[in-house]
Amino acid sequence: MKPPSDTPGSPGTPGGPGGRWSDLERPPLVATALRRALVRPGRLWTELDVVQATGSTNTDLVTRAVAGAPEGAVLIAEEQTAGRGRLDRTWTAPPRSGLFFSVLLRPGAAGVPTERWGWLPLLAGVAAAGALSRTAGVDTALKWPNDLLVTVGGEERKFGGILAERTGDAVVIGVGLNISLHADELPVPTAGSLALAGAVSTDRDPLLRAVLRSIEEWYGEWRRFEGDPGPCGLQETYAAGCATLGRRVRAELPGGGERVGEAVAIDGDGRLVLATEGGVQEPVSAGDIVHLRPAS
Repeated sequence: MKPPSDTPGSPGTPGGPGGRWSDLERPPLVATALRRALVRPGRLWTELDVVQATGSTNTDLVTRAVAGAPEGAVLIAEEQTAGRGRLDRTWTAPPRSGLFFSVLLRPGAAGVPTERWGWLPLLAGVAAAGALSRTAGVDTALKWPNDLLVTVGGEERKFGGILAERTGDAVVIGVGLNISLHADELPVPTAGSLALAGAVSTDRDPLLRAVLRSIEEWYGEWRRFEGDPGPCGLQETYAAGCATLGRRVRAELPGGGERVGEAVAIDGDGRLVLATEGGVQEPVSAGDIVHLRPAS
């Protein structure tokens, strides 16, 4: 049975309600074309589905992972009605205005120690930022640990986020990216989109292909070195693209505490290292980061 995006007369196809030509700026993704381009024997992506709407692609793919879905499963939604970010924040956007997808990885099968799995959301950030910079022609940056930034009107704006969830031997990574949102559609004034940042293209099909291929390349290298972020280049590349480094920041920690200092490094465990006023370098493994001054 074909997924909803391929079913004649269904929403998101020619002739259906909200069909392909009902919004020329936001055509639907075509699952069959994406499968032909990305799902091939011996490659990472093993199955790919596009659904018109769901609560959360991460929730759905975690359920599939528990049921035994293979590594490389990809689930894409044209709309998420209960999308989730870090700290249980919601992520909402108009249908077909962005890329909302999750991927299923099983790094343990390749011999990657579990203590290195925390690098996966950072890996996804590096892959997405690089792919979108090349394909959309927009400078992107990373905000530790898992936000993607663009510049709109001279100000940094968040246009994407990443959420990783572990279940058993699987890690599901969810990615949400604002692609064609206009200013009056932004969920909060500080948000952004590729369109608002002056992207040369907001065609989601080539953007999605580029991001998934980039994830595949980075994941392959990371696995080849058993998850060691040094020799595979991941640690260096993340640090080079991280807008948080070199800035004075406030880390709002789980449980209510906070730390203030200059972000000076990303350590081998993917933690943000802060140089505090007391002269101590302190790693932060989780928390909300607030940039307190512009990068120099």
